[in-house]
Amino acid sequence: MIGTGFAIALEPGHAALIYARSGLGINHGVIPANCVGVVDSDYRGEVIVGLKNTSDKPFIVKDGDRIAQMVVTRCELPEIVVSEVLGETRRGDGGFGSTG
Repeated sequence: MIGTGFAIALEPGHAALIYARSGLGINHGVIPANCVGVVDSDYRGEVIVGLKNTSDKPFIVKDGDRIAQMVVTRCELPEIVVSEVLGETRRGDGGFGSTG
């Protein structure tokens, strides 16, 4: 868990997505621990990046290292409605590969 030294205040309906830096993964085997980190709009703490070292070599993060990249995006927060029946679609409940 690496502290970034900053916090953000996102507007409701937005999220910050924390992605890998390709060079860290390709060159050093250091990747985000959970694939993509999510900073919700109601979070006000320090942005923390969870990293996992998949190599057999130690990796030291130093102050100023660029360890991730962040994209701020809009996100829908729909009202959840519980239903016993879902509308029909052509695909239905077909799984992987069912669309050709």
